[in-house]
Amino acid sequence: MAERADDRLVRLLGMVAYLDGAGPVPVAELAARFGVSPAQIHADVDALWVSGTPGYWPDDLIDFDAQSIESGVVRLTESRGMTRPLRLGPSEAVALVAALRAMRELDAVATDPAQSELVESALRKLTDATGEAADALDVRLAAGGDPQVVATLTAALRAGRRLRIRYVSGADATSEREIDPVRLHTAGDHSYLASWCYRAGGPRTFRVDRILAATVLEASVAEHPDVGEVDLSGVSAAEAPLATLVLASSARWFAEEVPVETVTNLPGGDFEVTLHVTNPDWLRRILLEMPSHVRSVRPAELAADVRAAARDALAAYEHAGYVPAGPSDPHRAAPDPAPDGDRA
Repeated sequence: MAERADDRLVRLLGMVAYLDGAGPVPVAELAARFGVSPAQIHADVDALWVSGTPGYWPDDLIDFDAQSIESGVVRLTESRGMTRPLRLGPSEAVALVAALRAMRELDAVATDPAQSELVESALRKLTDATGEAADALDVRLAAGGDPQVVATLTAALRAGRRLRIRYVSGADATSEREIDPVRLHTAGDHSYLASWCYRAGGPRTFRVDRILAATVLEASVAEHPDVGEVDLSGVSAAEAPLATLVLASSARWFAEEVPVETVTNLPGGDFEVTLHVTNPDWLRRILLEMPSHVRSVRPAELAADVRAAARDALAAYEHAGYVPAGPSDPHRAAPDPAPDGDRA
């Protein structure tokens, strides 16, 4: 499973602080403490060796004893100030108080006593230091699902184990799936689990409050390097414009696999979804890939954008010498009739 850059950064900084106080530590012991392989420890030391304080001349860089590394021991010889206590200004302290209060409400923290106590301890110290400024903060997060389910998801993520889940889609369709969980994340008012779904044979994102049940399986997760991120293009869901799509019943997968706000069943089998458009390019591409399933698109600007993209695509086909036959073209060849068993 590909490692997130921010996870590695936290480990690198933690290694510097730990080695500064612990002294020389065998590579195997350091790997066990930080939950990585000895090879990863060597890679981390190589990265830290060319890191340091601004200037980045040889005497500005974090340094290790090279002879100790060759003998299987990591000995930090110069931390370059990376272990000095951090001093916060009032605005920085207030921002951290707000972040910790939001973190305290996350299911992954609230259902884990160790994490919860760690956050509470840091919050108490910062609140005492900040004084009255902290009292003006009111941070609330929407509920993110069944606490027992969230605890199971968190346990599977930590252990690197596969999950069996029972999931209800926005169209009220329930399914059983086996998934490799990759990452829990929050966007707007909801939490999502990025995963590899074996039923779908590809990456899928599940809204946590729609996971009805979850069971940790014996199998370990496989490597899925392209899974784990939801592209919000730097725009929060709450700030993004709202779109309304009317889709054919054959496109029910859209309501299940895309974070939507509402799903309304319509007479005749069609259904209507509303969603925040955080990535217009992505939505345009999806709509162009399933034109026969799209009944209407609102607002008008989005519909016009999709039509313009479709015209550009047709123009490119014509420029290449391929002209699709129109419905009134007398020279268009009729399609071969499908065998009786293949008729829709």
